[in-house]
Amino acid sequence: MNTPKAAGTRQQLLAAANAVVLEHGATALTLDAVARHAGVSKGGLLYHFPSKEGLVVAMIQQMMEEFEQLLDHEYRSDPAGERPGRWLRAYVRATFAGDAQTFSSNAAVLAGVALNPELLAPVRAHFAAWQQRVENDGVDPALATLVRLAADGWWFAQLLDFAPPNAALRTQLRAQLNALTEA
Repeated sequence: MNTPKAAGTRQQLLAAANAVVLEHGATALTLDAVARHAGVSKGGLLYHFPSKEGLVVAMIQQMMEEFEQLLDHEYRSDPAGERPGRWLRAYVRATFAGDAQTFSSNAAVLAGVALNPELLAPVRAHFAAWQQRVENDGVDPALATLVRLAADGWWFAQLLDFAPPNAALRTQLRAQLNALTEA
């Protein structure tokens, strides 16, 4: 039974799993470490996630759901309205909206790759669907794909701390990518 308390515990466990990955790396993601970090028994963790793989699947699912919600919000609130590139602009804004909390929830990607690359199949499916939207958004498909890949590259630079641009440059990059959606 999914009671509010159970849902809260589940969220607490997912947050603890993300914290373990961020603080100690994906290889440190064990059920014991998550239970310890969340302050619950291993049995309590196993009640919600019967395996490490199940936990990682839930982490990835949560990450994708949160991004889809943000993407939908950005799409609905596009100041340019129904003009070509609307979905692509939403994608850029949603990708660049990340903060420390966003990147901590994205630790799921690292955990998925480390545990079992096959767990990333749902992520691949989302990206394939997004690429279709990019190509059919009224902007030259090659240019639109370039914008998506640049936004994705920025996201990975932030996530993995691969020399991410400072805040001022980040703002300029986002503006330049948005300008390309108007081309």
